[in-house]
Amino acid sequence: VGMGKKSEIKLDKELTVEEQLEKAEASAKKLRAKIKKNMKGKDDATLQEISKGLPKVDKYAMKCRRTLRGHLAKIYGCQWAGNAPHLASVSQDGRLLVWNALTTLKLKAYQISCSWTMTCGFAPSGNFVACGGLDNICTIYAATADSTNPTAELQGHDGYISCCRFIDDRQVLTTSGDSECFLWDIETKKNTTTFKGHSSDAMSVSIAPDNNTFVTGGCDNTCILWDIKSGEMINCFEGHTDDVNSVKFLPSGTAFGSGSDDSTCRLFDIRANSELLSLEEPNEVTCNSVTFSLSGRLMFSSYSDPVIRVWDSLKGTKVASLKGHSQHVSCLDMSHDGTALASGCWDNAIKVWA
Repeated sequence: VGMGKKSEIKLDKELTVEEQLEKAEASAKKLRAKIKKNMKGKDDATLQEISKGLPKVDKYAMKCRRTLRGHLAKIYGCQWAGNAPHLASVSQDGRLLVWNALTTLKLKAYQISCSWTMTCGFAPSGNFVACGGLDNICTIYAATADSTNPTAELQGHDGYISCCRFIDDRQVLTTSGDSECFLWDIETKKNTTTFKGHSSDAMSVSIAPDNNTFVTGGCDNTCILWDIKSGEMINCFEGHTDDVNSVKFLPSGTAFGSGSDDSTCRLFDIRANSELLSLEEPNEVTCNSVTFSLSGRLMFSSYSDPVIRVWDSLKGTKVASLKGHSQHVSCLDMSHDGTALASGCWDNAIKVWA
């Protein structure tokens, strides 16, 4: 309007609603690419230029300190409680386990009706655990109770549950193969807010430290930043060329990392609305999971191979490779105090690194 050209998005009455939406999305994608091209080169400086004078990270000597064995099949998800050393994990064996990672003892074992469980979450308080998978249900359990029966079963998604993360003991966020993200009230078992923006499966969610925003990654190759209270999309981050499998906020809350099937893990700044860093593995392996050290200086990424990579998130260089698993490393999570990294693998084992 007033720019000499009309919008490229025009609806054709002869097209179906789905075709019109596809046409509008394609046009919007072109416009975003045009904006990105115009913005390129206008940054004050790159991350590498700013960090040039900083000292390098010394050789990183993280070792495997514990191996947790108890699952009988591939592990798909793991997450620490806020009160480490408690850790939750889910596996293709149809069990959700709660561990004391320090002693390697299993504290709880929940038998899940859906064997294809894809994700688990641990409330920051340590009071509740959640899991979800191909049954389209997010199931909540009381981790501190004697009973292993579900506290709540949250039903409403039309696709598999790909990720679940607690905001607190009363609310949990889920992403799904139906492309949507739900905010649930656990007590009422109701979906209070639906977040729509992805055009394909929503695969991962990470909540900002202030609990006001969260980011999701999806099979439409994008990451979306959301406002929890309003339910509105704040921004859409592009750059990946394949499915985004994992997203994770830095502890500072000013940026987030992402991992994708395009063999890259990336760093996005939410204040500048831009990509800061792209780290690529040349071996054509898919990046399954990303997480950060407590300072945010180190970025950990796992792939469809047995090796965990450790990156300097400021300089964009590889600091170390953590070796110990024998198969595809599916999930990573750093403890809240930053003292231990947990990794889950298709070799049925969880390793704790420190």
